[in-house]
Amino acid sequence: MFNSSTYFERRKELKNLIGSGLIFFPGNNESPRNYPSEVYPFRQDSSFLYYFGLDFPGLAGIIDIDNDNDMLFGNDRELDDVVWMGPDDPLSVKAKNSGVEKTFPFKDLEKVLQKAKSEKRIIHFLPQFKHDLIINFEGWLGIHHSKIKESSSIDLIKAVVSQRSIKSDEEIAEMEKALDISLNMNLLAMRHTRPGLIEKEVQGPIEGMAIAMGNGISFPVIFSVHGETLHNPFHKNMMNDGDIVILDSGAESDLHYCSDITRTFPVNGKFSDKQKLIYETVLRAETSAIEMVKPGISFRDCHIKAAQIIAEGLKDIGLMKGNAEDAVSNGAHALFFPHGLGHMLGLDVHDMEGLGENFVGYDENTQRSGQFGLAYLRFAKVMQPGHTLTVEPGCYFIPQLIKNWKDENKHSDFINYDKIEEYLDFGGVRIEDDVLVTDNGHRVLGRHIPKTVAEVEEACNA
Repeated sequence: MFNSSTYFERRKELKNLIGSGLIFFPGNNESPRNYPSEVYPFRQDSSFLYYFGLDFPGLAGIIDIDNDNDMLFGNDRELDDVVWMGPDDPLSVKAKNSGVEKTFPFKDLEKVLQKAKSEKRIIHFLPQFKHDLIINFEGWLGIHHSKIKESSSIDLIKAVVSQRSIKSDEEIAEMEKALDISLNMNLLAMRHTRPGLIEKEVQGPIEGMAIAMGNGISFPVIFSVHGETLHNPFHKNMMNDGDIVILDSGAESDLHYCSDITRTFPVNGKFSDKQKLIYETVLRAETSAIEMVKPGISFRDCHIKAAQIIAEGLKDIGLMKGNAEDAVSNGAHALFFPHGLGHMLGLDVHDMEGLGENFVGYDENTQRSGQFGLAYLRFAKVMQPGHTLTVEPGCYFIPQLIKNWKDENKHSDFINYDKIEEYLDFGGVRIEDDVLVTDNGHRVLGRHIPKTVAEVEEACNA
């Protein structure tokens, strides 16, 4: 945990932002895997972690703004639990690490909430994603599970997003710990990958390294020779001579701050000329977009710049034609680059998107596009110092998408469909780094992970 004053000050600021009422933060419980006592690895709710820091199940926090009270609810370990799990400090002791003086048994939570409700006090809570907690809200507050999302507090969502969006120095230090793990994960993958292996023979050691060095992976590892499937969950393909493979992976620090890095590399350790042309196009897009990152610039403009560079590169190769800026404004580039440039990063790998993507990446001055590809941009608004973002352009050859567009003769003024036939088995390329917006510009977080063609080939053959 951070120092107790960190959590105290975060809650104090939140009280000032909300103004009155109660703020209710239920923590996560353990989730059964295949029978009740066989559970998934526990992961605490990120907003609970942000304001209270305690990383174990069976907790809830209430911030009583009007009475300037912070309360934690939970149970001390009973003797039977001690036998199986060992001794533990009581909640009253642990709560002091959060800067909280008042603790109560968990059974008192419903009484406190019901009393506040009977007094017609406003009870603010965030949208929920855990089914057990959604169901519990009916007992706690009399809200049916189907009404939880619409009953959540917009004021609290906006306040939490405003706080969590600006990362402190200690948060950045945690993210760089996660990035140290990512460096090792990527080097392991590059050195271990070779023709004749099944993807999971590399994916397994990658995940093991994240567990050994930190708090495990920050999201399910994407490692596939079929990089044209953007979030490919399958790891049972044979990796053959001449394939390229995408590794999109991340780790969590011990305090659950995330990294998210993508690298694309050749299975046999050497890019073909054809692969190199696409790869270097994506690399130019990534580095140019990163160079644009600074306060006062909209991230949407960075996305458009990356898209234009990809369109220009594909035009040079013969896959696109016409004016690149016109192609991008019409959305023709999205055949090859159908996703957004990146997203916020922090305690969640897609930071706070569970609170509502439009609250995180958009505002009253930045509206979401309806255009295919650009509509998937998760973060578009003007950047501020303290924002941490991924920058991850890509170029993919998705056979079904290509067929559909070709059948419709879609954007034929900009797309050379005959040339694309040569690339239907290409797969995809994505390159991603994590970037901090500083007072005057930006800083790529973490130690350098091989990224140029020469660096990648050297790492693959080390």
